[in-house]
Amino acid sequence: MYKTETFLRVRYSETDQMQYVYYGNYSAYYEVGRVEALRQLGLTYKELEAMGIMMPVLENHSEYIFPALYDDLLRIEVTITEKPSVRITFLCEIFNEAGRLIHRGRTLLAFVNQKTGRPCRPPQAFQNVLAPYF
Repeated sequence: MYKTETFLRVRYSETDQMQYVYYGNYSAYYEVGRVEALRQLGLTYKELEAMGIMMPVLENHSEYIFPALYDDLLRIEVTITEKPSVRITFLCEIFNEAGRLIHRGRTLLAFVNQKTGRPCRPPQAFQNVLAPYF
């Protein structure tokens, strides 16, 4: 299992009139978490794309527990619980500054060969950086 965290401060533009984070922004927060999780592993999305791999989202699920507010510093925890094959699942939990769990989600992505547009296994470099965790 691989688990990591990153931090993000809620910007005014991400909130509605009540200063709550607009619900559509949580998907963007998931993406921040995924991108940073891979970066912390030592492999970036940019590098995966240079290897000819795309990672489209197949499913995105959200559970709203408590609102995030303007200027909150959020802790985004991302967990990969299973060794990826053609698909990879990222679990995401978002906490506010008080440490309260405010949001939970799951995103399923596929590894796709850019040239063929067909699903494929993750590149060896990706498997290598995840190997110590599984």
